[in-house]
Amino acid sequence: MEKKIIGKAYVLGDNIDTDQIIPAEHLVYSTSDPEEIKKYGHFALSSVPLDQAGLPEGGKPFITGDNYQSEYSIVIGGTNFGCGSSREHAPLALQTAGVKVVVAESYARIFYRNSVDGGFVVPYESAIKLNDKIKTGDTIEINIDADIIKNHSDGKSYQLNPLGDVFEIVEAGGLFAFARTVGMIS
Repeated sequence: MEKKIIGKAYVLGDNIDTDQIIPAEHLVYSTSDPEEIKKYGHFALSSVPLDQAGLPEGGKPFITGDNYQSEYSIVIGGTNFGCGSSREHAPLALQTAGVKVVVAESYARIFYRNSVDGGFVVPYESAIKLNDKIKTGDTIEINIDADIIKNHSDGKSYQLNPLGDVFEIVEAGGLFAFARTVGMIS
């Protein structure tokens, strides 16, 4: 994974739960079938309430048409991102849709762990509320070495909380892949 990630932002509100990230009715697809896994990307964020979809204007779809990948590779959330049920399919759906990083004020513990353990997306935390400073469609750069997010659309930069060892686990492809690379398991 690259140390600088540049992409368009998709901005959400607070308390985005796992059923909004990937609705339960779409958990029937195989995660090992390359064609079926695309459905997780297609239905990612499809249940976000319209007033929160692409804040502040609302009603902005994350996926358009029959696509399974979004034009947005960075999701900006508020507090308690990924709350709800323990659903490892939620970060998988975001990854399948093309998301590389989620930046939120805080996470539900299970979503954060599933993101890292599966190596799906980099879960950054911000010390300040960013979903009222960044707009959907803004071009964002995340510098992983410096823990900085820069909004190229307005030129402002913000400090992110350090990832610590989390990035190495996500970069390796998840907890088991990381354990293999460092010789913890064979």
